[in-house]
Amino acid sequence: MRTIGLEEHFVTPELVGYGAGSASIAQPDRWREASRKLLDLTGERLTEMDAAGLDVQVLSLNAPGIQAEPDAATAVAKATQVNDLLAGVIAEHPDRFAGFAALPLQDPKAAAKELERSVRELGLRGALVNAHTQGRYLDHPELRVVWEMAEGLGVPLYLHPANGVDTPHVLEGHPELIGPMWSWGTETASHVLRLVFGGVFDDFPEAKLLLGHMGEALPYVLWRLDSRWDFHNRHGVELAREKPSAYLRHNLYITTSGVCSAAPLLCALLALGSEHILFGTDHPFEDMATATEFLRTAPVSEADRAKIAHLNAERLLGL
Repeated sequence: MRTIGLEEHFVTPELVGYGAGSASIAQPDRWREASRKLLDLTGERLTEMDAAGLDVQVLSLNAPGIQAEPDAATAVAKATQVNDLLAGVIAEHPDRFAGFAALPLQDPKAAAKELERSVRELGLRGALVNAHTQGRYLDHPELRVVWEMAEGLGVPLYLHPANGVDTPHVLEGHPELIGPMWSWGTETASHVLRLVFGGVFDDFPEAKLLLGHMGEALPYVLWRLDSRWDFHNRHGVELAREKPSAYLRHNLYITTSGVCSAAPLLCALLALGSEHILFGTDHPFEDMATATEFLRTAPVSEADRAKIAHLNAERLLGL
């Protein structure tokens, strides 16, 4: 069975510095090993893919990527460079790699143009966004130009976590909860809900959002969201689709990246449907072979397994 992974990270020597803040949330030896693997694009990575039975990786720049750059002009230049490099790697191994563009969201118009160039000229399959950009989230009015371009091109934006702007008060004194252990998931799920209630999917009803880590727990709370929306003070917000869950079932696609557990997978299948779930390994932060073995042995139908493994990715990304 063909297997395509959608959350497969890399970094370049020139961009390593942007990820320095993430080192504090990992055990030093684990971070050193992950950092080494991030820099390897085609050597050990291909060997590991072969051993795990992973046919294709859709490569993306590791968090926080170019979004950590404070200068907009520098961000634009570096996005161009890294997307050109990624396209070159894919051209050398077209049967093994595809890619998501990095966007200089510091300059929304330039980001939209870079998305168009990356898709139309470089053959990339969408873009990956690492959380906020200097504190600005994807529901910001100035970023509507990026959503307009993504919807027009028919490509998804993949929303990936990164370190937050600040530390929520409830986490003060508990640094062990900051990062992928807990806070990244809650912040990313909140970011998605900002898009729903901020009207992004009303403005761009066919926009496609990808979310890793089995949907950052959102499939688990759809009924609760709808129930409390009916009860809640809406503060003047109206939804064209009426229920929050309607947007998550229509616009949201999730990947299994970083979650090799049957229970949340079965929940996601029931909540979102098999057409909206794709495979990912979260390389190099999770073991590739563990992820592919989970996919092969998960208690789902063979038809759903094929959709998750490759059919949904082929349809969504045009692979």
